[in-house]
Amino acid sequence: MLCWICTYLSVSVFKLYGYGLFVWIPLIIGTLTTLLYRSGRNSEKRNAAYLALLCFCLGLLVFAWEGIICLVMAIPIGLFFTWAGYRIGLLISKSTAKSQLNNLHGIIILIFILSTPLFMSFESLIKHSQPIRSIVTSIEINAPIEKVWRNVIAFPELKAPSEFIFRAGIAFPINATISAKGAGAIRRCNFSTGSFVEPITVWDEPNLLRFSVREQPDVMRELSPYNIHPNHLKGYWVSKQGQFKLRQLSDGRTLLEGTTWYVNKIAPDLYWHIWSDYIVHKIHMRVLTHIKKQSESS
Repeated sequence: MLCWICTYLSVSVFKLYGYGLFVWIPLIIGTLTTLLYRSGRNSEKRNAAYLALLCFCLGLLVFAWEGIICLVMAIPIGLFFTWAGYRIGLLISKSTAKSQLNNLHGIIILIFILSTPLFMSFESLIKHSQPIRSIVTSIEINAPIEKVWRNVIAFPELKAPSEFIFRAGIAFPINATISAKGAGAIRRCNFSTGSFVEPITVWDEPNLLRFSVREQPDVMRELSPYNIHPNHLKGYWVSKQGQFKLRQLSDGRTLLEGTTWYVNKIAPDLYWHIWSDYIVHKIHMRVLTHIKKQSESS
């Protein structure tokens, strides 16, 4: 219950998906469960900590705060820091048991309880810098560069995705349209959740198409028993710009590179970049493979 309250504080009051939510709460779950579960073997204490984490996650699903896919993505980091909290709880229990500090056991528990909202309050005051990341994916196409260019600027509807992440709810590209030619034209890359509106900034036919992102849709549809829209669906993963770069190879084929520049505001960066980079790469491959098929067809 403590962690559900603190989760609401983090995502609804402070508008944070950061260290307090993904690091400190699992750490507190592991530590407090171990401190409260004073009897029994260490393996029982560890299992109790994992069970407490499971109850916490099920509550987020039942209370319609999160969907299944987001919880699955957070499981690895949650399990690790719950285990770390369990180890911290064991060290504290051993220290108090071997000394004359048993009367401090309850005080230590209280300190850990109070530390969670204080940690989140402190985190909300810190301005984290979010560097712009770039993901580049390339493919070789057995077609001349001019034909590939025509399929880059706009392409017809793709087949339904077979990849699990897209079928589970992650937004995926459907088709692309363009209103005109040249810099200033508006390209729309239509996804399963809406459209990316992309004003063209560089039109170097047939070598380079670069665009900014003026509007973007939700990054996913949550897999949930309810129709939910958590805060992290808008404004926490932000696409800044993209480009398609084409190069004619000596054997008549074309090398096509797709690049996306984006900002991820969910922390810890090191962990969540693994997921976001992977998803962007899968989106690239879906588009590039489709362009390849269109360009190589008769």
